[in-house]
Amino acid sequence: MDNIHKPHESPNFSLVLGGPTYQLLLRFRLADSAFEHVRKRMIVISMFAWLPLLLLALLNGTVWTGVELPFLYDIEVHARFLVALPLLIYAELLIHQRMRLIVGQFIDRDIITESVLPKFKGAIAAAFRLRNSVVIELALFILIFVGGYFSWGTVSVVGDIGVDAGTWYATLVDGDIHISPAGYWYIVISRPVFQFILVRWYFRLFIWARFLWQVSRLDLKLVPTHPDRAAGLGFLGASASAMAPFVLAHGALLAGLIANQIFFAEAKLTDFKLEIVSFVGVLMLFVLGPLLVFSMRLMQAKRTGLREYGILASNYVNAFDKKWIRGGSSDDEPLVGSGDIQSLADLGNSFQVIREIKPFPFGRDTIVQLVMLTILPGMPLVLTMIPLEELVTKLIGVVF
Repeated sequence: MDNIHKPHESPNFSLVLGGPTYQLLLRFRLADSAFEHVRKRMIVISMFAWLPLLLLALLNGTVWTGVELPFLYDIEVHARFLVALPLLIYAELLIHQRMRLIVGQFIDRDIITESVLPKFKGAIAAAFRLRNSVVIELALFILIFVGGYFSWGTVSVVGDIGVDAGTWYATLVDGDIHISPAGYWYIVISRPVFQFILVRWYFRLFIWARFLWQVSRLDLKLVPTHPDRAAGLGFLGASASAMAPFVLAHGALLAGLIANQIFFAEAKLTDFKLEIVSFVGVLMLFVLGPLLVFSMRLMQAKRTGLREYGILASNYVNAFDKKWIRGGSSDDEPLVGSGDIQSLADLGNSFQVIREIKPFPFGRDTIVQLVMLTILPGMPLVLTMIPLEELVTKLIGVVF
């Protein structure tokens, strides 16, 4: 049962410890109260989705021959079940471990004061209710496993590559689609399992965004001179870094889809420039977008800080000018070694920190890191355009 602790303790916040699926994992001993056993979950769930496809394709004679797209050559399906799916499962543990610490910093940094603590607890409780909702998770299950099955014939069987030449999951004979045994497992089990886990992740991101939006509307105690240049909210950027496996999983999905097009539909990597840019942009919006709810509060803190510290600076420099320039200091008070000079410098540094407050609680490094993780799985596809020997030669030329 979820507990919201005393004010001086970190709240027990988790996006993953709850809901019917979590209870099912507990029953099958694939998880515990600390959401451990991640390796066991990664292996069991991934093999449940992928291994029957291999065995059924082997029985059907379409593992490496017999059709134009044999099972072992289908890069997209391996990227989906052997790379993206384990990463999505591992992301649950990483998010569970880090989000509690991140949310706890609202209290540890005194951003949430005792006067607004009840509302902060209410936002956490609301997030828990959504996370634990049986109705919502059941609706997602029906949407994926039922709706996905009926949409298969019009969307996925024909595919971008086409089945007229034959694939391991379906072939086109006299205008009729014939689904193989492996194809039926893919339709009914493997693909829905993956999509359900993926959609649950999108729902968790919605819960996270809603929670942050509710917190952003509280009377937060923001300090404009905080050295993180985000009025004390810079720690929220770590939530985006915690999403690294989630981002990497999406990169693997994109790389698998493009690879199939390149190797089996005579496409080129440059044909997907718009798709890659759009995909990366949408993914960044999913991961970083929830943090933008603090933009107005940050800009308000910046304006307030510039006004208040501007008045303080004016009063100080006027006094400094009167004392040291206009002859207000005593004759026996030396200028060298005076603390007034250092205080003036410190005040200038504080004012500069306020001027550098950004409208979002993350930096350029966070964006670059996430973008690189997204495109990393697709980097080997560059070799389809540039031979490895030529690429190595160019890299050596750049370095030396």
